[in-house]
Amino acid sequence: MPHIPLPEGVPGIRSLVMYRPDTGKPLYELAQILLREESPLSPAERELIATYVSHKNTCNFCMNSHAAAARYLFQDEAKTVDLVLDDYQNAPISEKLKALLTIAGKVQTDARTVSDEDVENARKFGANDRDIHDTVLIAATFCMFNRYVDGLATLSPTDSNLYAQMGERMGTLGYVLPKTQ
Repeated sequence: MPHIPLPEGVPGIRSLVMYRPDTGKPLYELAQILLREESPLSPAERELIATYVSHKNTCNFCMNSHAAAARYLFQDEAKTVDLVLDDYQNAPISEKLKALLTIAGKVQTDARTVSDEDVENARKFGANDRDIHDTVLIAATFCMFNRYVDGLATLSPTDSNLYAQMGERMGTLGYVLPKTQ
């Protein structure tokens, strides 16, 4: 049960955006820029970073919805998402993405622990300044989103079909504001 009155049956951050469209609009715009606009990282990779951070934060709504979006975007390689969540170091992803997930994980726990060695390791595998910047910003943003969603105890469905529908919507439309009541 949410801590404040939210639109009934609307899960996660969507309910919070409907509650406060004035604050929701810039949050959705930020998500759109970070996860869908031009970047050297693919939308699937960026969704995977968001999923990984949300998983580490045990934010079920964000983890499940962004995992669904990543699965949709990875298409034939959808199982990659679950393999990353299980053990990203042994998952079938590039060494560059593994190094970036290491950085994202450190941002999630304590951003001050991201070291010169972590950044140099990412560079060694082909990451550029933009890759590193975007990884840190996605990780930091999703820590905030996760705390926002969980701090107000928003609805987190358990039906995987609902998440698959969300993932397809996010994968095709991006981050579009929900209609307010």
